[in-house]
Amino acid sequence: MSTAEVTSIRPRILTGDTPTGRLHLGHWVGSVEHRVQAQYEYDCFFIIANVHALTTRAEESAAVREDVFQITMDYLAAGIDPQQSVIFLQSEVPAIAELTWYFAMLLPFNRLMRNPTLKTEIELKGLGDHYSFGFPMYAVGQVADILAFRANAVPVGEDQIPHIEMTREVARRFNIVYAGVNPQAGDEAHAEQGVFPIPEAKMGRVSRLSGIDGKAKMSKSLNNAIFLSDTPKQVKKKCGRIFTGRMAADSPGVIEGNPLWEYHDTFNPDKAEVEDMKARYREGKVGDGECKMRLADVINELLEPMRQRRAEFEADPDKVLDVLRDGTRRANVVAEQTLAAAKAAMKFDFLDRKLEF
Repeated sequence: MSTAEVTSIRPRILTGDTPTGRLHLGHWVGSVEHRVQAQYEYDCFFIIANVHALTTRAEESAAVREDVFQITMDYLAAGIDPQQSVIFLQSEVPAIAELTWYFAMLLPFNRLMRNPTLKTEIELKGLGDHYSFGFPMYAVGQVADILAFRANAVPVGEDQIPHIEMTREVARRFNIVYAGVNPQAGDEAHAEQGVFPIPEAKMGRVSRLSGIDGKAKMSKSLNNAIFLSDTPKQVKKKCGRIFTGRMAADSPGVIEGNPLWEYHDTFNPDKAEVEDMKARYREGKVGDGECKMRLADVINELLEPMRQRRAEFEADPDKVLDVLRDGTRRANVVAEQTLAAAKAAMKFDFLDRKLEF
């Protein structure tokens, strides 16, 4: 592939997912929906971060491999076009690993461990002090994921904002130390004079979608998620399980903090219908069952085209591997260009390096 193939005047996006299972509605409204819309306005690079998955699943590499294919099919089913966007495997882009090492030298350890996202994951997963050295290193790896592609923007959920801020800090630090950018300069100067632009976070339409249990955000591990690949029957069953806190079908219902109405507000395009149902719900004139089944219909309308696209790839798994192979080849071209620029700025460009893609 020539350099010209990946050269563009459009701004660039980098985002992706750690393969820990299939994608759910929280992923859709938090980031994936934006990716589908953005691929015709930006150069989009979508990373399957399979190396990061090993931070807590080092002994489950075969399962991680299967999750790679599941998430790739979720991307394709959701409407990400591999002709417009680059879907690639983290483990097959060696420049990311090398940049991770360089960036680790620019991050004080105490700054890394103050990252609230990292601290929250340690608490939620009950790791205590029993986590591998690789677990905090993955936060540096996320910085490298983004900067390897010199992304201008990163679509993320609310909980990932601290990672983007740390990425911005590292980009500035690298540009100041190795590219001679004035420490007092603004972000525009870094983009023009430095190796790395200063990426911005782009929030999804909904920064945090509650799970059907109403207790926490939607998550596979908490068994409170509606997946993009769920069947119509599974969607109806899960909508029927949505916790509303209502004691009787004819008692006045509460709208605020109720995931049933959070979902209607998020997914039901008929706003007049939603407001009418809310008014009747507050007065006890409509039951949970009717509102939940209407929600199931709305969600199934959203997911049906995804199911059809997913079925095509499930019927021919080689197509999924072809998408990953081509996307990773294209990603390596860009990442190698970035690594070469970074090493030149560091005066570490001793030998020419060429990879066969």
